[in-house]
Amino acid sequence: MTVPPAAPAPHLLDTEAGQHAVNERLRAHGTAAPVTLPGDVAAFAVTGHEELKEFLGHPDVAKNACHFAAMRAGEIPPGWPLATFATVEGMTTADGADHRRLRSLVTKAFTARRVEALRPRIEKLTEDLLDRLPGAVAADGVVDLRQHFAYPLPMSVICELLGVDAELHDRLHELSNLIVSTVVEPAQVLSANREMVAILTHVAEVRRADPGDDLTSALIAAREEDGDRLSERELVGTLLLMIIAGHETTLNLINNAVRALCAHRDQLELVRSGDASWAAVVEETLRYDSPVSHFPFRYPTTDLEVGGAVIPEGTPVLASYSAAGRDPRTYGPDADRFDVTRLGGRHLSFGHGPHFCLGAPLARLEATIALDRLFARYPELDQAVPDAELAPLPSFVGNSTQSLPVRLTPLTPLTP
Repeated sequence: MTVPPAAPAPHLLDTEAGQHAVNERLRAHGTAAPVTLPGDVAAFAVTGHEELKEFLGHPDVAKNACHFAAMRAGEIPPGWPLATFATVEGMTTADGADHRRLRSLVTKAFTARRVEALRPRIEKLTEDLLDRLPGAVAADGVVDLRQHFAYPLPMSVICELLGVDAELHDRLHELSNLIVSTVVEPAQVLSANREMVAILTHVAEVRRADPGDDLTSALIAAREEDGDRLSERELVGTLLLMIIAGHETTLNLINNAVRALCAHRDQLELVRSGDASWAAVVEETLRYDSPVSHFPFRYPTTDLEVGGAVIPEGTPVLASYSAAGRDPRTYGPDADRFDVTRLGGRHLSFGHGPHFCLGAPLARLEATIALDRLFARYPELDQAVPDAELAPLPSFVGNSTQSLPVRLTPLTPLTP
């Protein structure tokens, strides 16, 4: 009698060096792999491109945590590191008519015209940061590009867009890091969430009392034809989402693009020669090294077969964007190669279906301007430390490195 092979042991999904090495191990278990989240919470990760695309748009897949079986049963402890992704109120955790209502209200405020109107300001912020970059260079000729360029640009843009004062930028970034980390202690998670909500509640109160030409004021004013508005909790949840997603992902995108170009100088030369565009660099980075690795959560509302595996109803599922971006069945045997001449746009890094990222145009605009101006100003910029020596982010949600040491100009040999 033939004994069927044993089901693969769930992979303990926690921060590890090399997200892509982790993704290879997950893919070896199938395009829908069982994983264990912090706190011994059973979950699945969908790693295949086509399987993930179908899953993201499947009618039997929900975003509202009322479908999260373990949370429904009271099995998720307070301060669970990933709780915010499941419980924040807003369109990212809403389904059906409720999601359409919330997305419509946000879309009324976050228009294409408002994004395009930011172009001059993004260009000015970029040039200002590049002007200051030499002053941040250490005695050894190295500067952390993540800290001094990739981080302050998107943080400044999203905070100006929302009408958040500059003195709050660094604290909001620190709180965002704690919220998206998957290794912090429960007390830190609860404290970070409370402080973030308190800050954004105050921002909303100020804008309600004194409206301005900012997105927060527009969100407060937005209403449906029947007079419906965002509730206070929905407004704060939307602001929280925009602060985190509006800077963390673009920060990682810029960081990962620079790393890829430094490691593939031939691809950088294609852009310089006019044979490829900066927009193509952004799209290939989104595929090759997605700024988001495993995004929480979706829940099957019935037992659902995905890639030959059955995911039980109510199981939290991660969208593994960084794994799907290197699926050889979709991108061929060279899926692990950074190639800016690939057809752009064929990736899932901004999601798919009804929850496709509303901030995609802004992220693309910021990253394209940032890379163009950075390499125009410092054409010889190069990475000062090999990728293998850079610490990854303490999270399997975000995908990048904690720092990016670079030299703006080549080392000058010492003369005898």
